[in-house]
Amino acid sequence: MLQAINLGIRRGTKLLFDNTSFQIHPTHKVGLTGANGTGKSSFFSLILDQLHADTGDCVYPANWVVAHVAQELAHNQQTALDFVLDGDVELRQIQQAINRAENDNDGILLATLHTQLDNINGYSANSRASQLLSGLGFSNSDESRTTDTFSGGWQMRLNLARALMCRSDLLLLDEPTNHLDLDTIIWLETWLSAYRGTLLLISHDRDFLNNICTHIAHLEQQSIQLYTGNYSAFERIRAERLANQQSQYIKQQRDIAHIESYITRFRAQATKARQAQSRLRALERMQTIAPAHVDSPFHFSLFEPEKIPNSLLHMERVEAGYGDNCILRDIDFQLLPGDRIGLLGPNGAGKSTFIKVLADQLEINKGEYHLAKETRIGYFAQHQLEQLHDEHSPIEHLQQIDRNAREADLRNYLGRFGFSNDMALSKIQNFSGGEKSRLVLAIVIYQKPNLLLLDEPTNHLDLEMREALAEALQDFSGAMVIVSHDRHLLNATCDRLLLVNQRSVEDFPLSLDEYPGWLTEHNLSRMDNSQEPDNKAIDHPVKDISNKERKRLEAEQRKKTLPLRKKIKKLEDDMQKISDKQSDINQQLADNTVYSDDNKQKLKVLLLEKAELERLHASAETDWMDASEELEKL
Repeated sequence: MLQAINLGIRRGTKLLFDNTSFQIHPTHKVGLTGANGTGKSSFFSLILDQLHADTGDCVYPANWVVAHVAQELAHNQQTALDFVLDGDVELRQIQQAINRAENDNDGILLATLHTQLDNINGYSANSRASQLLSGLGFSNSDESRTTDTFSGGWQMRLNLARALMCRSDLLLLDEPTNHLDLDTIIWLETWLSAYRGTLLLISHDRDFLNNICTHIAHLEQQSIQLYTGNYSAFERIRAERLANQQSQYIKQQRDIAHIESYITRFRAQATKARQAQSRLRALERMQTIAPAHVDSPFHFSLFEPEKIPNSLLHMERVEAGYGDNCILRDIDFQLLPGDRIGLLGPNGAGKSTFIKVLADQLEINKGEYHLAKETRIGYFAQHQLEQLHDEHSPIEHLQQIDRNAREADLRNYLGRFGFSNDMALSKIQNFSGGEKSRLVLAIVIYQKPNLLLLDEPTNHLDLEMREALAEALQDFSGAMVIVSHDRHLLNATCDRLLLVNQRSVEDFPLSLDEYPGWLTEHNLSRMDNSQEPDNKAIDHPVKDISNKERKRLEAEQRKKTLPLRKKIKKLEDDMQKISDKQSDINQQLADNTVYSDDNKQKLKVLLLEKAELERLHASAETDWMDASEELEKL
C-alpha cells in the first residue's frame, strides 16, 4: 500500500503538509481535491521522487511500477504507435533482448524470452496500443504519423496513451481531461474503472471523480484527509463534519468567555485565586477549534439583460464549413428567450463550428442568418485566452470596454472572480490558464449579454469556480448555448440537448446520463468525421413534415410554454429560499439555550415562523406540481 507517515513538505517558505498520515490500499481509486496551491501536484512529485519530504516519509512497495503522464510534448520522429508502445518498459526490454538473441543465434535464450513475452501478453501489445489510441480519438491513419506532426493538445493525448499502456501498479493522473472532449472522457472513465492497480487522480471534473473514485483525499490546512466514497459522498461527509466543527467552535467560544469572565472577576480575591489560576491553565491547555471556513472565494451573478427580443436569432437552410470541407448542412434553427441548450456530438462533428456560426464569427456558405437588432451576444471560446494582452492588468482589460467605469467599481466586480487586491492591478503575463479563463468569463459577463455562447468554459477552472459558474448560469434570464465536457455544468444549467452529428443539428431525445449508452449503441464515439457520413449510424424518426416546418413548430411550442417554464423556475427558487430559512430555524431550535425561561418569547416567534414556512412550502410545492403537470400536457 501507499503510506504517508508524519509527512511534512515545505515549498520555499510555504508549508504544504505537516505531520500528515494516511494509507491508500491496492485497487483504491483516490481523487485528490483541494484549492489551488495546497500541494496536489507536489504530492505527485514526492511519489515520483522529484521532491523530498522535509519531515516524515511517503512509502510504497519497491516492486511497484508507477506510471504518470509526462508534461513535456513529444517532438521526435517516432510513429504514434511506437511512442505509445514505449510506455510498456518491460515489453520493450524483452523485445530488445529478443533482437540481440536472434543476432547471437541463441536459441535457448530466445525460447525463454518468447515465453516471457507471452506471459506479459506481449503478442497483443500492438492491439492494446491501437485500442488506446482509438479510445483517445486517434484514427487508424494517425498511428503511422510521427509525433511531431500532432498539435500540442493531441501530443498530450499521446502522453496519456503512453501512461495507460504501462502495466502499472500505481497510476498518477494530473488533470487528464483537460485536452479531452466529452466522448473521450466517457471512454477514459470506462478504462479507468476497469484499471486493476491503484489510481491517484487530480481532477476538477466532479462527474469524472464521481464515476471513478472509491476515495477522496482532500488537501486543506496543511493536511490530507482521506474520505471513503466518491466526490458527492465526500461533499456530504465534509459538510456534516464542518457543521459539527462550527457548532463545537461556537460552544467553545462560549466556554472561553465564561472562563475569562470568572478569571477577571475572582483573580484578585484570595479565596478564589487558586480556582482562577486553575481555570487560567485550563484555558491555556484548551485546544482551539478553528472556525469552519467553507465559503467559495467566487461569488458572482450575471447581469439582468436590459432587453430580450422575442426571437434572438434564427437560421434557415444554413451550410457552413472551412473551404471545401462542409461541416454543417441544411441547418434550421431558432433561439428564443429562456432557451438553455447543451450541444453533444462526437469529436470533430462541428459543435464549435456551430457555436461560431451562432456567434456570427464564421461566414456561412449558404442559407440565411438573422440576428435580432437587440440581441447582445456574450461569446466565450478558448482562442480568446490568446487574445488577452499580457502587459495589461484585469482592470485595464475591462477599462478597454468601459472607459467611464470607476476603478473602485471594477475592482469590486473583479473581486467576485477571485481577482482581489493587487491581483486586479497585476499584469496577466504570469497568470495561470485557469486565471485567464476566469478573466475572459468576467469580460464576457461584464458586457451584459442576453445570449451566452460558451465553448468549453470550464477548461482550467477549479471545482469552486465551476460551481460558482453553474449557480450563476442557473439564474440567468437570457438564452444560452453551451459546449462542455463538464456534465455537471450541462445537467445543472441546460434543459434541452442538441446533437451535432453527420453535418446536422437535431434534438437529442434522451437524457445526458443516457448519452454514453447511446454512443456505444451507435458506435459514434470514435467516428472519423472526415469520411462521408453513414446515414445508418443514427436512427432518425420518420419525417411526415419537412425539417423546416418541424423546426418552426418546435419553436412555437417553446414560445408557448415559456411563461409556464418561467413560473416553474420561480416556484423552484421560492421553495429553495423557504428551505434555507427552515434550515436556519431548525438550527436555532437545536440550540438548548432557546428553551430557557429567558428565551420563551424567542422560542414562540421561531415556532410560529416555522409553521408559516411549512405552510408556504406546501403551497408552493402544490403550485409547482400543478404547473409541471400542465407543462407535461402541453
